Amino acid sequence: MIKKIAIILITTCALTLNLQASSDGDLILKKNEPSEIKDCFEKVNRATFAFNKALDGIIFKPIASAYRTFPSPVKTGVSNSLDNLSNLVTVPNNILQGDFSKAGVNTGRFLINTTIGILGLVDVAQHFGLNEYEKEDYGQSLARHGVGPGCYVVLPVLGPSTARDVVGSSINFLGGDAWYNVTVKNDTHHFSDFDFYASKGTAGVDFRAKNFDSIENLEKNSLDFYASVKSLYLQDRQQKILNSKKTINTQNDGDWEEIDNQ
Repeated sequence: MIKKIAIILITTCALTLNLQASSDGDLILKKNEPSEIKDCFEKVNRATFAFNKALDGIIFKPIASAYRTFPSPVKTGVSNSLDNLSNLVTVPNNILQGDFSKAGVNTGRFLINTTIGILGLVDVAQHFGLNEYEKEDYGQSLARHGVGPGCYVVLPVLGPSTARDVVGSSINFLGGDAWYNVTVKNDTHHFSDFDFYASKGTAGVDFRAKNFDSIENLEKNSLDFYASVKSLYLQDRQQKILNSKKTINTQNDGDWEEIDNQ
């Protein structure tokens, strides 16, 4: 069922993508300039945004608030473990983008942290000189190969995205995410569907907790919260695509991204 949904998403969203390929960094920058990305489905997006905001108030915000009270070593361990899992998507995208040295470093990080680091709870790899690189996903790889973002969309639960990034995320469910493959797609007798969805849910709570104050301040000080979130998200995606280190206002930890991209 999930595979069929993913195929439908790819077919639908591909119609809105700009498929012009280019190796020109300036063109990639222009394509992903927030002001250049159209909000083709604004009415639907705003309705979905309102739904997500209500869901956040009922579920994610209370849980994230409680999670913030956990001891720092616990929260650090959870974040490390989630970052370690994200390498299963980052590494193939390092390769797709031609960053073979980063692919080697991230592979080494994953192997060391999964074993010596106790399933990634402890970032042991950094002590071997294998420092963490930025996360990469299939949406970023498509962008680096010249695929335009298409229209801005807001997904139920998952939040802000673009047509291109919806397609990129769908690749995870078509074999592009090894963690999905061994938990949901295939019966490995070691992991179950619960492990995959629990990790995604935990990632959502971890993200919400990290950005708790930033989100609250953004909502409080925004005349149009929807427009502010859209602007922030699109700026952040542009920087991730260009591997920029520039700091974005209201963003306190450099981890503003849709959960499904991990």
